[in-house]
Parts: sequence; structure tokens; C-alpha cells
Amino acid sequence: MSTYDPAALECLAAIVEEGGFERAAQRLNVTQSAVSQRLRALEAQVGSVLIVRSRPLRPTSAGQLLLKHTKQMRLLRADLERDLQELAPSAPGGTREDERISIAINADSIATWAMGALHDLVRERLPLEIIVDDQDFTQEWLRSGQVLGCVTTLKQALRGCKMVSLGAMPYVAVASASFARQNLPQGLTPHNFRDVSFLSFNRKDDMASEFVARAFGLKRVALNHLFVPGSEAQMRAVAAGWAVGVVPELLARSAIAEGSMVDLAPGRSLPIQLYWHCWNLESELLDALTAALTSAAAEALVS
Repeated sequence: MSTYDPAALECLAAIVEEGGFERAAQRLNVTQSAVSQRLRALEAQVGSVLIVRSRPLRPTSAGQLLLKHTKQMRLLRADLERDLQELAPSAPGGTREDERISIAINADSIATWAMGALHDLVRERLPLEIIVDDQDFTQEWLRSGQVLGCVTTLKQALRGCKMVSLGAMPYVAVASASFARQNLPQGLTPHNFRDVSFLSFNRKDDMASEFVARAFGLKRVALNHLFVPGSEAQMRAVAAGWAVGVVPELLARSAIAEGSMVDLAPGRSLPIQLYWHCWNLESELLDALTAALTSAAAEALVS
């Protein structure tokens, strides 16, 4: 088996993670020419193109394999740093910033329970990178080797990965009190949901449509959408009376209790089951991540 130059592997990762050769050179503190030379040398060794020069740049299948290998090597080094710190606390430690430990988490989990779960690990100077995407698509980041773990709605574990059930996050339909009085005085019904707009994260987000379909036993639902990316931003949009939001009950609970927001379909919620997937490797860091996320989810989510 070939031995690959760690500097060349980190160069490949930097190009993908930073989205270009110039930014990769800045991160690695080398010239752009050096970045190109390292990539060409690695491609020559592999015998295959590793980067598709498109906009945005993306790794080829061979590039994805090497990217995954690079991140696994980062994980091993991070584990070594943790072990050395326990044996010699006074020794200089800390994984380099350019060797970031990346995970993919959906925005609603970040806005509710996941940040607290990661607090202790970040305090240990772990250079964490959180990639945010829709919960139905975070697994693609794991599949492509760009992250070592993800929170997703998909139950089926990828080859070489393990899966842990986290619990269900209930979603409710809410609006500001003034919006509800003016537009939905009877609440949300099968006869009036087309009269109002619903907030969605982006065009991949079908949460609102799924909520309405399940709440009223409908097979196909067409809604008027306003696209607002971000959980907190959606809550502000709801509070401002822009539209109806289908949001985590955890986020809306206090606003509903104080009366500034109205639960438009009392007794109806959409439970979204979440799972943690990560590489199936012996790693203290992965075990710590898994334990932290599962513990926090057990307190916040519905089992």
C-alpha cells in the first residue's frame, strides 16, 4: 500500500474545505503554487484526478476516499493529544486549527439542545467545525467523508459507520398572537391553511408541508412559502407576524406559555426522529462526542 504525504493530504482537505486553492494556501500559510504542486503530486501518486475544477470545487470519488482518510488521521491525532494531556498535563497540546474535527448537525438541534452537549469538548480546545444542513441531508456530508459524524433523520447506517437513536423532536405550528387573531381566529384547519404563508428553511425543507399533511390526513399539500434560513431567524419572523412557523416545540414553548405566540393546532405535533451516525472506529474522541450528544438528547428529546 502506498504511503501518502500527510502535507499533501491536508492540502487536499484544505482545498475542499476552503472551497478553492487561494484560500487553501492562506490557511496552510504556503503559496498557491505550492498548493497546486502538492495536489498534482498526490494525483500522480494515486493515478487519478482528485478535484473537479467546478464552481464550487468538489472532490472526485477518489478524492472523497482520501479526504475521509485524512479526517480519520486527524481523529487519531486528536485522540493522541487527549491521551498525552492526561499523562503529561503540562505538555503543550491542542490539535492544530487546520485539523478541525467536523460534524454535521441540523439547524434546529443546534438552536435547541446540541450546543450544550458540545460545551465541555470545546472547552478542552477541540477545534470543532459544525456544518449545518437540513436533517434529511446531513448524512450526505458523512457519506462524502467530509465529516466524522452527523445528526440526521435517516436510520440506516452507512457502511463503516454506527448509528445511535437520539429521540424525537416534536414540531408545532405557531404564529404571533396578532397574526393568529387576524388570519386564523379558529386556528389552523383543513379549510384555511392555504390562506396563509408558512416559513421554510430553504427549498429542501418540507417540514411545514409534512406537518399539515399529517395533521389533517392529506396526501398532497401545496403551501405558500417564505424562505427564512435559520431557526432563530424563523422564530423572529413568526414573532414579527410574517407567517406561520412549524418549529421545534422546545423553541416555541416559552413564547406560547407567555401568550406572545399561539399554538395553531393544539394537541397536534410532528415528531421528527433523530439519529447520530459516526464512523465505526475505536476513538476516545468519537466516544466522547457520542456520549455527549446522546446524554443531551435524552434530556431534551422524546424517547
